[in-house]
Amino acid sequence: MTIPTEPDRTLDRRAAMAKARRSRRPSRLGSAAGVAERPDPPGARDGGFPVLLRKTWRQALDAPDLGTAVDILLTLGGHVPADIQLRALPVKEEAALKVLVGRNWRKDGRATDRPEDADTAFLGEIGLDRSGRVLLRVPSGGPLSGEADLVDGVLHVPWSAEDLADYQVELALATDRWHASVRDCRNWLHEAGAEGRREVLEQLTEAALRTAPFVLYAGDRRYTNFRDQNNLTGKTLRPGHPDCVLSSLRTIPLELWADSDVLLVVCLTLLVRSAGYARIEEANGTQLTLDHVALLLERTRAAYDAAAPGLPPVPAPAAHGVLALGELADALAARRRELMGSSVQLYREIHGPLMHKIERVSGPVKHEAARLEAVLCARLSERLPVSGATFAELSAALEGSPGWLAEPHGDFGSGLESLVYETVTAATVVFEADFAMSRGMRSLPALIEALRAEAYPTIAAWEIPHFFCCVVPSEESKQLFGGSASRLADTAWAISSRMQYNSWHFLVGNLPKVPEIAARDHFVPPAIPDIAYYSDQHHNGHVAARVRFTVRSPQAVEVLGRRFNGFMDLRLLRCEGLPFDEQDLLAADRASAFVAGATTLAAALVAEGTDIEITSFDSRWHWATIAG
Repeated sequence: MTIPTEPDRTLDRRAAMAKARRSRRPSRLGSAAGVAERPDPPGARDGGFPVLLRKTWRQALDAPDLGTAVDILLTLGGHVPADIQLRALPVKEEAALKVLVGRNWRKDGRATDRPEDADTAFLGEIGLDRSGRVLLRVPSGGPLSGEADLVDGVLHVPWSAEDLADYQVELALATDRWHASVRDCRNWLHEAGAEGRREVLEQLTEAALRTAPFVLYAGDRRYTNFRDQNNLTGKTLRPGHPDCVLSSLRTIPLELWADSDVLLVVCLTLLVRSAGYARIEEANGTQLTLDHVALLLERTRAAYDAAAPGLPPVPAPAAHGVLALGELADALAARRRELMGSSVQLYREIHGPLMHKIERVSGPVKHEAARLEAVLCARLSERLPVSGATFAELSAALEGSPGWLAEPHGDFGSGLESLVYETVTAATVVFEADFAMSRGMRSLPALIEALRAEAYPTIAAWEIPHFFCCVVPSEESKQLFGGSASRLADTAWAISSRMQYNSWHFLVGNLPKVPEIAARDHFVPPAIPDIAYYSDQHHNGHVAARVRFTVRSPQAVEVLGRRFNGFMDLRLLRCEGLPFDEQDLLAADRASAFVAGATTLAAALVAEGTDIEITSFDSRWHWATIAG
């Protein structure tokens, strides 16, 4: 294919438009888009978030007792940790759930023994809304059906007089904590002054714009940059839009800020100080109060201290006030930089139904990860002109003779293409994945030319076809798509197209923020790997392709001395069966680093005058390789 670094000036406008209107779907290559003889086959009927919510609600209705029903709702039928939903509850609901069933995210939860014959003093309700949040009707609230978008009906919960008395006590304590948190946050914002508040709001607006979807709560109010519910800057609300809470606060006196807005601004600031924008996603689906932020940071502190026993421990905060938590956040940010510069492996655990992420510190490489690496390296040693029992040995061999990366190899026009394909193919087999894939940039010469000229607006204007993604399905994966090779090829190409978008989305996040870069849609490039569970929920492409369990290992590539985080990755995908685990991630991360190292070597060759272009891995290639 022609690398689309410049417009094809051999085509007149009419011919160019006709070319653009041709379908790129592998099974319809060359045909006009939108004129298929029959509709697409129906997608999976057992996927997507609405289906999960309906299943969860039915399970809760069938539960033998209230406690079991609540646990089903909190975990969405075993798909997420209960802790996330418990931390999503506002003050009244948190107090009520503790009294009724003893469930609480704090350490002071209690077991309850509710007598079945107690007189009913109040008939409460428990429901599940279409965002997946557990709702409770408390004595001061009306019926849930009039206030929420419920999945179905409600569970009626009788409250005894004793329950009401206990609830009053718990509510008073929780309300005092809430107001103390608000007062502390207001004082901090007041001390920051008008200019300090303006800088904070600008930083948080940029954070919301450059961060993947998140949904946060402060009291009864929801804040999100996700889809059409947006009230924060994101895909549909640009910076400065009056509907964006952060933008609107710039001109409002602090005294008129809502308590929930005060908590939003201060708590997000603490999270960003501790690890950058990505830490926001670790609060996804939970309440923003100082106590909740303290819990997240304390868990992080414990994990970091355990990961680096040779370093002085990060001091625990003296209190849960803004100043003390700010000091803790700064200390964690410093320690995180130390850990990422060492042999310690950080990664994120992603719970797809609630888009919640948890930063983890991996344990040591054990037998299973070492076995996977050995099998991968043995396969690559057979198929590539380098050999080694480990990826360190393979990389050393490659560094000793990198020239073949620019020469034809096997069925490919360059050794780099062959290395990408063989690594992805080996990963599909060795990890027992339904799909494996790796993405990158098609034209390293074009990138290097633009970097040397500091032509950052040119790079910002590049489109998705400037990138590639090699997707290799397993031999068995055709059965997931009705036994149809053409459906499998179409699905692989749809995945490839989305991964090309990811490369496009991340690349410019590594460049100087000239106006053209700042104006272009992009996220902060990822820097650590992750494991995802039940990702086939919200993203329409994930639902269609049945992306349930994944491992992703993004890697940096160096080009002309500039580090490009998230330039490429290796991704593993399972549509059903067991999820991947930490040992899978550790082995995959080493495989991904091998490909990234090869790409860095290829970029060095190009910088010295060698020409390397990636011409494979387009829709025609996926059709020929998969459905051929």
